Amino acid sequence: MAKKRGTALEPEEKRKLNKQNLSKLGGIFRFLMPYRWAFFSGLIFLLFSSLTLLTFPFVAGKLIDTAQGGEWVVSDVNSIALILIGILAVQSIFSFFRVWLFAWVSERSMRDIRSALYSRLVRLPMSFFDKRRTGELISRITSDVSQLQDTFSTTLAELFRQVITLVAGIGFLLFNTPKLTLFMLGTFPVLILIAMVFGKFIRRLSKKTQDELAAANVIVEETLQSITTVKSFVGESYESNRYSKGLEKVLGVALTTAKYRGAFISFIIFALFGGIVGVMWYGASLVASGEMSVGELVSFVLYTTFIGGSIAGLGDIYSQLQKAIGSSERVLEILNEKAEEESGITSTNFLGEIQFEKVRFRYPTRPEVEVLKEVSFHIKPGEKVALAGHSGAGKSTIIQLLSRFYEVDQGSIQVDGREVKDWDLKALRSKIGIVPQEVLLFGGSIRENIAYAKPEASEEEIILAAKKANAWQFIVQFPEGLDTLVGERGVKLSGGQRQRVAIARAILKDPAILILDEATSSLDAESESLVQEALDELMKGRTTLIIAHRLATIRKVDCIYVLSEGKIVEQGSHQELLQNSAGFYSNLVRLQFAD
Repeated sequence: MAKKRGTALEPEEKRKLNKQNLSKLGGIFRFLMPYRWAFFSGLIFLLFSSLTLLTFPFVAGKLIDTAQGGEWVVSDVNSIALILIGILAVQSIFSFFRVWLFAWVSERSMRDIRSALYSRLVRLPMSFFDKRRTGELISRITSDVSQLQDTFSTTLAELFRQVITLVAGIGFLLFNTPKLTLFMLGTFPVLILIAMVFGKFIRRLSKKTQDELAAANVIVEETLQSITTVKSFVGESYESNRYSKGLEKVLGVALTTAKYRGAFISFIIFALFGGIVGVMWYGASLVASGEMSVGELVSFVLYTTFIGGSIAGLGDIYSQLQKAIGSSERVLEILNEKAEEESGITSTNFLGEIQFEKVRFRYPTRPEVEVLKEVSFHIKPGEKVALAGHSGAGKSTIIQLLSRFYEVDQGSIQVDGREVKDWDLKALRSKIGIVPQEVLLFGGSIRENIAYAKPEASEEEIILAAKKANAWQFIVQFPEGLDTLVGERGVKLSGGQRQRVAIARAILKDPAILILDEATSSLDAESESLVQEALDELMKGRTTLIIAHRLATIRKVDCIYVLSEGKIVEQGSHQELLQNSAGFYSNLVRLQFAD
């Protein structure tokens, strides 16, 4: 069974640091290429910072030896102390530039990734969005990119620093104190093996915590998106209890994880300091026998601490890289999705003629259901046509195919005598205006919502469109006028006001083909009258396709196509269809006006 996208990775799906998976992380590196010189400069500062700090234990050892009467390049302990302070100062300068350069690169490259992700998302076909949840896609642009940002700004730098510390530190110790170094290295394999087993177990528990938290967050997301439904069904207590149960599961797993993590940390501390005690014991024996000085022992202990810290840090870095590979995989999955093709015919002389010929269609997410079955009809420029039928008959599907949200399985759809697939998408959709039944406005101002159809529109054009849509009369009543904020999804406006803003937007767009998804079906009588008047103004001189829910509103159209189960079963004017008392349309009318 295919894994649902967006969920946390299962333990058996853990990304290994092999060549194939690292290449996925490498796919993100192309966003760093414009800033590669700053990135490489950061690496150089990182190298200098790490190597400078590694001289500290050596000089500290010489400080001890000099205090005991030993000789070095500088024989004064005060001078050696100043050298140590100087080492720390130089290392601090290198560290500052390293941190700043990596942040400079990561912030810019992550901005580019987010921009590329969003640009690709909005250009993907509707079939892509049918298969994915909104929350999951938002997490790609937030959580996954943030994970990558941590990787490129911190994790990679730490990886290089720990490797440099490890390699250079062990190299120096082997050169300076070979016996004690080999003794120390003999204890490493056992500690590393135990740490790896323990770490893997804890990561599995951490992943389980993430899964439980994700499941709990889904409850929050769904509840807030459907808050009206929750309140209307008095489901507040039910949802609160459901979320509390989810959090209890999170708590249980998290506390189990904390218990084992505590045991792991305790073991690491015990093993680390136990190893240090062993090394100091053997080192003290070498000092007693005269094979090494006290200062060399102090240097060795400091280097061992550095090396031990590097090894402990590598485990966390390994886990972070695994997460980064998973994030890069999901980001690249979207970036590699095929966007809608925008090349094609861009004719300015758009008439609005529509021709469907034997169109068959199944939605990609429901291939077992054939929604349209050899649908054919012809609409001349300027004609007003209605689509009638029960819910699920295929009315909305015809509109979506005309706008080329989906590609037909069989048959052809032509606009102005040319296949829709041959039209440039922007050119085609810019000539089609839609006034939906449920208007969802953007959360900005009324001005921004009307001008969305034509961002460069002047103040006069926006006001004229608002007046034609019968929207100006309520807009001027607001203190802020056009700059009135409509709230998220337009909630601060009534249904009729939202419809009139949508009509004003369509008027400003000036489309050749107009699609009305029964824009007055959910309005009161006064609002319906105002909206219908605005629609009549909007329909003048345009090819109009009306999805009819309330049959009383489509009596004046030129032709009505009646759909049932994906087929056109009747066609004609309102009066012509009513004459057939046994017909499908007549039955629909009788059902609607029965009461």
